[in-house]
Amino acid sequence: RVVALFLLLYVSGMRAEIARYSVPEEAERGSFVANIAKDLGLTGEELSARQARLVPDGEKEYLQLNQHTGDLVVREQMDREELCGQSEPCLMRFEVLLESPLQSFRAEVRLTDINDHAPVFLNKEIVLRIPESAMPETRFLLESAQDPDVGNNSLQHYSISSNEYFHVYTGRRNDGRRYAELVLDRALDREHQAEVAFSITAVDGGTPPRSGTALIRVVVLDINDNVPVFTRSLYKVPIRENSSQDTLVVVVSASDLDSGTNGEIAYSIFQNSEKNLQTFKINPETGQIRLKKPLDYEETKTYEIDVQATDGGGLSTHCKVEVQVEDVNDNAPEVIITSLTSTLSEAAPPNTVVALFNVRDRDSGDNGRTTCELAGEQPFGISLLASDAYALVTSGALDREQVSEYNVTVRARDGGSPALSASKTLLVRLLDVNDNAPTFVQEIYTMAMSENEPAGTSLGRLRATDADAGENARVRYAIEAPPPGTPAAASFVSVDAESGTVRTLCPLDYEKVRDFELVVCASDGGSPPLSTQALLRIVVQDENDNTPVVLHPPSDSSVAGELVPRWAPSGYLVAKVVAVDADAGQNAWLSYELAKATEPGLFRVGLHSGEVRTARAVTERDAPRQRLAVLVRDRGQPPRSATASFAVALVHDFSNAFLQLDNDSGSRQHPQGAEEDLLTTYLIASLGCVSSLFVLSVIALATAKLCKARLRAHLSPPSANCYADGDFASDTVDVGGMGTLSPAYRYEVCLTTGSGRSEFQFLRPVLLS
Repeated sequence: RVVALFLLLYVSGMRAEIARYSVPEEAERGSFVANIAKDLGLTGEELSARQARLVPDGEKEYLQLNQHTGDLVVREQMDREELCGQSEPCLMRFEVLLESPLQSFRAEVRLTDINDHAPVFLNKEIVLRIPESAMPETRFLLESAQDPDVGNNSLQHYSISSNEYFHVYTGRRNDGRRYAELVLDRALDREHQAEVAFSITAVDGGTPPRSGTALIRVVVLDINDNVPVFTRSLYKVPIRENSSQDTLVVVVSASDLDSGTNGEIAYSIFQNSEKNLQTFKINPETGQIRLKKPLDYEETKTYEIDVQATDGGGLSTHCKVEVQVEDVNDNAPEVIITSLTSTLSEAAPPNTVVALFNVRDRDSGDNGRTTCELAGEQPFGISLLASDAYALVTSGALDREQVSEYNVTVRARDGGSPALSASKTLLVRLLDVNDNAPTFVQEIYTMAMSENEPAGTSLGRLRATDADAGENARVRYAIEAPPPGTPAAASFVSVDAESGTVRTLCPLDYEKVRDFELVVCASDGGSPPLSTQALLRIVVQDENDNTPVVLHPPSDSSVAGELVPRWAPSGYLVAKVVAVDADAGQNAWLSYELAKATEPGLFRVGLHSGEVRTARAVTERDAPRQRLAVLVRDRGQPPRSATASFAVALVHDFSNAFLQLDNDSGSRQHPQGAEEDLLTTYLIASLGCVSSLFVLSVIALATAKLCKARLRAHLSPPSANCYADGDFASDTVDVGGMGTLSPAYRYEVCLTTGSGRSEFQFLRPVLLS
């Protein structure tokens, strides 16, 4: 083998010398050819690490590279005659491709011929008709033996068996083939011997040599003085390869000075090549040579035809016709894919090799000169590796979410006129990488739940999408842990990891928890996973689960009761029922109605204010003791209610209210039960205590006022003092903020320093603005 010199070849277009090796044809499988690693200056480990591989020139792989040792061995037996025919040298071209970084080396293996074919005569018996007048040293062309081998293994010389008339001469044509001529040594005498027979042997130059034989029969003819003579000994004819069948190639012409039968000439193509007989035909009378089948420049570029002209007496002569086939652009380029990566990661960097391919055109010259390009705008490009070897590489960033697969069309065009082109489409699918985080459909999710909702109730569903595919797009949901010190709202609801469904974990009380917020995280299944967050807001909806609570009057107020003067007009404020409801909204809207009264027509209750007022003026006929029951009801579904009960006493004035009640009871003689007597006793005792405290307070206040008046007599005269809201500290229950009561009321108490009566007079309510 020939020692190969390699120079590094990068995709950027650096040129390299071609490494040349040789191997005999029909070498056994596994036969050693060369050590690629040694010639490249690499070790077997480097060769394996860089994923070295062979890229054959054709579609069939006859050679194989061992990545661990770097040995180039025969993969399949190769028949030189089948692969190259008579062409010499017979070359098997290939490329050695290294990745990481990408490098390519051109190499070729020459198939050396072995002597595996013997010369063969197409006709086992050759008949020559020679006139007896033939002079010594006359030469007669013989049919050539056929030997597919080349070089020394092809046919080298001819020999004939011993005879007294002839010897053989071996000649060589311009194309290197051998031919035989029979040379007459002495004159023939038909009367002495009418036929001479001997054998001819064709021997090749192999070791050991091979041979083939045929029988030659020389028939001695009677004298024919003149032989035919061609007008030209050599005809050179050009013809285009796209010529159709029966196209006229050339007309040969010969003449004979004899007359009669001896002057009649017949033309024939002399057997020197089976291919010539299959391609051309001749008219025996006119000498017109025509095509029997179309020509192919890529198969045979030149034909040498021996034409024989024979007269009626059997004399013949020969001429040579050289047919030069002219190339036409009848072969479109071929795009041969030698390596293809059908799936490619979307994260592949630029200049990643996708495919390797060769472009071949069987034409010659400009007709066989090709260019290569890609159709359309796509993130791919073509890098030239050698004269007809290319690599399809990425030229930009890839994004599977925008384009998941590409149909890359490689178009090759030759330089003929008109130009021919061919294309091949490669399907490249992109593999997904986890480069997209999940995205929630909403940034904030608001869901509502009723208070006392049982555990496990579904409130709604979170939804996040991921533009990736496969496991990278599988979204899982989880509640983020709250910061330390914040309420553990995550214990109220749960989120299904797969579906994103939000469910309650325990019942909630609207009066304790009205709403809360959680941060929900959506993570994909990539490695590493990507995630995003959304805010989940849960609003607790109130239910009517609380009964109105009566703040005033207290539950034991029925004993004390309210005092109403007998002169009270219609609309006089008797009392105010104050109630609250822990619910919200409609469930806390309260309404008041008079459920029960001793005299229903005497009193009325404000529907929304809860104020108990007289519906008409009080008369002397009215009973001094009235008992009222006010129903407080909310607007929930179903509604809940509470009852406020209290007693009302009708008196002439407030100073002797207890005495008046006793007299009125005796004069009217109303029968009272045991319970009513007990209530009266409690009321009298209470009024007595209150009156006593009030009298003591008034006496103390009057004494203090008198003392101060004497000290300040020179400053101002006696005048009445009115005590408004700001003069007294309020110890009552503030229910204004409940949102269910009318504006609060205040009552003015006016005392005069000169008054002789110790009594309070409730003249009118003063409304606050």
